[in-house]
Amino acid sequence: MIQFSHVSKIYPNGTVALKDVTLEIQQGEFVAIIGLSGAGKSTLIKLINKMTDVTEGSLIVNKSDVRRLQGAELRRFRRRIGIVFQSFNLINRTSVINNVLAARVADMNFFSTLLGLYSRDDKLLALESLDNVGILEKAYSRADQLSGGQQQRVALARTLAQKPSIILADEPVASLDPITANQIMKDFKRINVDHNITVIANMHHVDMALKYANRVIGINKGEIVFDGPSSQVNEDLLKKIYGREITDEDIMFKKTLGE
Repeated sequence: MIQFSHVSKIYPNGTVALKDVTLEIQQGEFVAIIGLSGAGKSTLIKLINKMTDVTEGSLIVNKSDVRRLQGAELRRFRRRIGIVFQSFNLINRTSVINNVLAARVADMNFFSTLLGLYSRDDKLLALESLDNVGILEKAYSRADQLSGGQQQRVALARTLAQKPSIILADEPVASLDPITANQIMKDFKRINVDHNITVIANMHHVDMALKYANRVIGINKGEIVFDGPSSQVNEDLLKKIYGREITDEDIMFKKTLGE
């Protein structure tokens, strides 16, 4: 469970990214966070694994007080939280399987890490993770030989190899074409359902959020202005979240809501 209680985040330059956020996210939920750029979507995600610090309030994740975590305790905490970025963050000059195995380094001793001595179980886990996202046949290809969609699948497989209870996704399909984006979001949804992994995705495109997430959180200027089932989101709510009419740029497939 993730519990925000009156959480605010103010950056050193004085920017107020989040204001008095209170919410709970249960294990196994698929949550999409929507809003304009700069609304606070990425900040909310980064607070969950302490990529940035809470300024005020309380944040509890899987019974851990995130504000108190540091050192080895923080590193152990982060192992159970996978992150998928828009930019994939792969090591391009090495193989796909080596990119996935990088998720196991935190559990290895220094000598094994230095020599790349992965256990049989780790290798099997990496191959299973690649199979889970439908890219097993690319295991021994170089990462830079893959398409953008395939690279994002590798990033998702690497996250799975952490055996996470939570996956944070920051604009995971923003750089992909609509067909590939749909395929990647189907992978996220299947992993969410099959493995009971909480998925929290910061989404740029409204239609993708409504199609795949069970719950939508709308943020405007650092404040939550909507939190509820995706089925309840309508044009009036979207105007409140975005502070304006939605445009074609907000809807990847340029379809009207409800189609």
